[in-house]
Amino acid sequence: MFDRIAHSYDILNHILSFGFDYAWRRKLAALLSPNNRLEILDLATGTGGLLISLLRRRPNIVRAVGLDISKNMLARCRRKTDRRKITDRIALIRADAANTPFEPNSFDAVTMAFGIRNTHDVHATLNEIHRILKPGGTALILEFSLPQNPLVRSCYLLYLRSFVPFIGHLISGDHYAYHYLDKTIENFYTADDFCSLMKETGFLNVTPRPLTFGVATIYQGYKSGAQTDPL
Repeated sequence: MFDRIAHSYDILNHILSFGFDYAWRRKLAALLSPNNRLEILDLATGTGGLLISLLRRRPNIVRAVGLDISKNMLARCRRKTDRRKITDRIALIRADAANTPFEPNSFDAVTMAFGIRNTHDVHATLNEIHRILKPGGTALILEFSLPQNPLVRSCYLLYLRSFVPFIGHLISGDHYAYHYLDKTIENFYTADDFCSLMKETGFLNVTPRPLTFGVATIYQGYKSGAQTDPL
């Protein structure tokens, strides 16, 4: 499905989020330390929006890897990094986020934007993130969520069920993909349940950070170990 919609993925993200996706990625990038030398992995990197934002805002990133299972998404990502002349700073790998080719304790930070709800096994993906993080490393997961305010929630659900599939089909030509988007958002964990799942996986100090009335949330958690400066 993501191979089919790769050509329109970026423009639809910007349209359907009313441009807030730029601000959400900036907020996630701001949670990384600006001081330590960082090795980072961006899972479900897609067309590279978050990965590029991280590199732009954190020059202390010394190793950046983007991983995705969709070859068309990765091809779009490579074209974007070529245009920005940062290809030499990024390694792209095609693999499953729940079964990566990396050794344990490989990265200071693992990020993921709007991808974990699309994995075949959320728990296995969190386990994998925990495995490949260095002791003291941080996981930063940006995902859609449902607002707590009843009025905002009802308006948002109307938007998801009606406007999103219509515009998504109109621009991408794929009727199924944007109905799928609505279903995965509505059926995903609540913020409390997802934080509990992260804790069950071994993450410490798990914190949800709601964005834009709660339509998206950044989840942050740490792997236990020596940590002198929070990442």
